[in-house]
Amino acid sequence: MKYIVKNLPEYFKFQDKALNSPEEFWGDIASTFVWKKKWDNVLNADMVNADIKWFEGGQLNITENCIDRHLKDRGEETAIIFEPNSPTEKAQHISYNQLSVEVNKIANVLRSQGIEKGDRICIYLPMIPELAYTMLACARIGAIHSVIFAGYSSTAIASRVNDAACKMVICADGSYRGTKEINLKSLVDKALENCPSVESVLVIKRTNGEVSMQSNRDFYLEELMQETQTICKPAVMDAEDPLFILYTSGSTGTPKGMVHTTGGYMVYTAHTFANVFQYKEKDIYWCTADIGWITGHSYILYGPLLNGATTIIYEGVPSYPDHNRFWEIVEKHKVNQFYTAPTAIRSLAKQDIKHVEKHDLSSLKVLGSVGEPINVEAWNWYYHHIGKERCPIVDTWWQTETGGILISPIPFTTPTKATFATFPLLGIQPVLMDDEGVEQEGNLTSGNLCIKKPWPGIARTVWNNHQRYKDTYFSAYPGYYFSGDAALRDPAGYYRITGRVDDVVIVSGHNLGTAPIENTINEQTIVAESAIVGYPHEVKGNALFGFITLKHEISSEEQENLKTAINEAIADQIGPIAKLSKIQFTVSLPKTRSGKIMRRILRKIAANELDNLGDTSTLLNPEAVQAIIDNRTD
Repeated sequence: MKYIVKNLPEYFKFQDKALNSPEEFWGDIASTFVWKKKWDNVLNADMVNADIKWFEGGQLNITENCIDRHLKDRGEETAIIFEPNSPTEKAQHISYNQLSVEVNKIANVLRSQGIEKGDRICIYLPMIPELAYTMLACARIGAIHSVIFAGYSSTAIASRVNDAACKMVICADGSYRGTKEINLKSLVDKALENCPSVESVLVIKRTNGEVSMQSNRDFYLEELMQETQTICKPAVMDAEDPLFILYTSGSTGTPKGMVHTTGGYMVYTAHTFANVFQYKEKDIYWCTADIGWITGHSYILYGPLLNGATTIIYEGVPSYPDHNRFWEIVEKHKVNQFYTAPTAIRSLAKQDIKHVEKHDLSSLKVLGSVGEPINVEAWNWYYHHIGKERCPIVDTWWQTETGGILISPIPFTTPTKATFATFPLLGIQPVLMDDEGVEQEGNLTSGNLCIKKPWPGIARTVWNNHQRYKDTYFSAYPGYYFSGDAALRDPAGYYRITGRVDDVVIVSGHNLGTAPIENTINEQTIVAESAIVGYPHEVKGNALFGFITLKHEISSEEQENLKTAINEAIADQIGPIAKLSKIQFTVSLPKTRSGKIMRRILRKIAANELDNLGDTSTLLNPEAVQAIIDNRTD
């Protein structure tokens, strides 16, 4: 891999080349991979119209780069370590040779089931090896995988399956999560009652629980694999062919199916993994995210495997069977790079330090943070107690839409600073814009975070809705990618992400659009309207606060019953992760004279920042603000 930074002067030298000669820079990196046909153009981009192409004319298959090219030199080395939910179940060490066999066999099964290049396949699996196998099998034959987090409800599954018109669903009979056993197949069955595009369902046995199998539609994958060959010729993919669709919550309407393409995504995830984690031969790398999110796609699966790394897939949670589980796994597998979310860090920091101190964490070299801005207290605890003041923390900023990390320290190169993502990675040019679209020059400034130049990992579109893609990311500041985040830049040029500027709330590292939650609440017949905002939470980072106006007064007992019903509906329609932590019933919500709900004020009230509400005199109903404050119960 070229342009792996080893010191600060080298960073500035490489960055200068990446920004001023992007075609040469990214072409050099791309040339280290296996291509069936070299590209005609490295970059062809129109940022105003959101029309971006990388490595046009190039042909490849990403699985040849993730698997096949490693077989000669490291075939018997471990590609994936599977650490099950229960510590009493033995971990699996899956070699690159074994990974090749499993992926090829499943790819042949998919072809035998009529799956062709370009077909969409929904994958709804827990964190088990088959999740990696099936994703790579899709890529092997040119099918487009759409992974859905295995904590989502049947309604959420159906909306995503229908939006992508998936031809097949791959699921498990059930999953283990801590002390819970969840019947995933029943959720899929319910979802597929309204999914006409689905022709077949492949079921993987994990819990061996009883499930309903529909004749001529449902098949056990293990049984189909018994008759298949271990070699599957990879499909020839154009660099701009879609690799996967991954849905992310939007501030309005249905979730957005972000489309990532084969060539650019491969080059960017591989290069950023190598730089941000400084992975070395024989290292053991562990990202604790779920593969159902972009972090898992890019930095559990594709990024590590493209680098020939050993990556850990962990099925369980940080607290089962004890709060020392993470540290037990680090010690057991001698983990070198550890990448987790601030939510997990805060949760574990609340526990007795003995859970950490009884484990040998000396193998750790790099610590990472992902999913949301990390607060100072969590950063310091992580640095002192887990890294023992010798492991740099890479506080990474990126999004589902970006495909890979955009801003992050480079270990042993960039001096770290608590809560700062520091410098942009190579080829990334962030800018801070004011509300009038003017770039804020110099350091010690703040604004809306935009990216000025395209990078290979950027999502190309929203599935079947390019106008929505353009409107969401390229209309606020034409010619720039708008992240939806606010940030500040310090005197050294370091960036710190200060939060969302739209109606998306990051809860425990998960982006939750408020509009779908409000729609679910408003379906309650007694609800007139609702507004969901985030507020600071010591463990989750942010939690959800619901301000709900009812059509008429109800008793205290009825209010409690309604709160329960609302959260049950949210869990059913969206998933348990979207449930409200606090609910307040209101007479009315503060609105502008044009009728827009003033969420800015509600956010202040939810955070109990009552002395900093700003000017409320121009509201249509300023009295609503005081009424809400007077009726606060916490």
